[in-house]
Amino acid sequence: MRRIDFVFFDAGGGHRAAATALRRVIEDQKRSFQVRLVNLQEMLDSIDVFRKVTGFRLQDLYNLMLKKGWTLGSPQMTAAMHQVIRLFHPQQVRLLEELWRSNRPEMVVSLIPNFNRALYESLARALPGVPLVTILTDIADYPPHFWMERQPQYFICGSDKGVEQAAALGHKRGMIFRVSGMILNPAFYEIAPLSSGERARARARLGFDPDRPIGLVLFGGQGAAVMLEIARRLPDRQLLHICGHNARLAAKLRALDHAAPMFVEGFTKEVPMYMQLADYFIGKPGPGSISEAMAMHLPVIVERNAWTLPQERYNAQWVKEQGVGLVLPGFRQIRAAVDALLEPAAYARFRAAAEALENRAVFEIPDILEKIIEQHRN
Repeated sequence: MRRIDFVFFDAGGGHRAAATALRRVIEDQKRSFQVRLVNLQEMLDSIDVFRKVTGFRLQDLYNLMLKKGWTLGSPQMTAAMHQVIRLFHPQQVRLLEELWRSNRPEMVVSLIPNFNRALYESLARALPGVPLVTILTDIADYPPHFWMERQPQYFICGSDKGVEQAAALGHKRGMIFRVSGMILNPAFYEIAPLSSGERARARARLGFDPDRPIGLVLFGGQGAAVMLEIARRLPDRQLLHICGHNARLAAKLRALDHAAPMFVEGFTKEVPMYMQLADYFIGKPGPGSISEAMAMHLPVIVERNAWTLPQERYNAQWVKEQGVGLVLPGFRQIRAAVDALLEPAAYARFRAAAEALENRAVFEIPDILEKIIEQHRN
């Protein structure tokens, strides 16, 4: 059985989710290789300068930043983080060399940004000829030194923009693979469609008027304080909030006086079901959330401003280019945006654009990985 290492970390949650979803599909397809998950944060804990200085791991600092909304100036923070990563690059390479010599994978697949230079150099030293494949879990790269480096490796991109960026860095087209979108949990493909009657009854069970539109509000696994602002600005709109691991936020939302029915959920694995009951999506322009909304044919409302994470800013442009929703400079305009989105002709146009997108990336990638590993075996 051939062994492949999937490298992830828990900054934001999307990297682990992508690695887990892809491993599950590979196992379901009974491929001739075995996937081992490698948490990079755990591998580099001994040299995590962020924890030495602040008491927090890098990924925990990132998640706290998301939960609190401390994202203003994030481009400058990213540049500073890259300086620290470069400072400790030799130590990272040494630790990873030890890992590869111990694990001896036949391929390493990175589902993380920022550390691909260290992954490549350590693999080339420890196991020359073993390929490195980076799967972008963002719709596009945020150069320089985020997802893509100038080094001989493979890339799997879920957008034309990502392919163009890799080619512009000088990577050969044969080393760049285009798939139809972001990696999604297979549950988004497995959920059974509801009849109109079943959907109406399910909406009513959550306390909603099934004949009025429902907006699903989701800001990743950590939630975000802006969800309270959105609820306050939409007192007469039915809202379904998913707060993730932010129990404090969920409690505040449940205590909020809201004229229209509102349902608040914490962390859940039932996001596909909740999206099936909603009519539109409100959230940050995260690649995972947008892609999930597209899978369930939900038009989206997102914002793009100085607080938007730099690697997510292109995602808002992608929403405009695909015609699947509205992009706001801030959620102060959310009331007018919801009114505009739900205007019948506009809603039909956004919905049709979302339905036209077909993302099968999680099922396409195993074939690509098998092709690459076979090339390097021969």
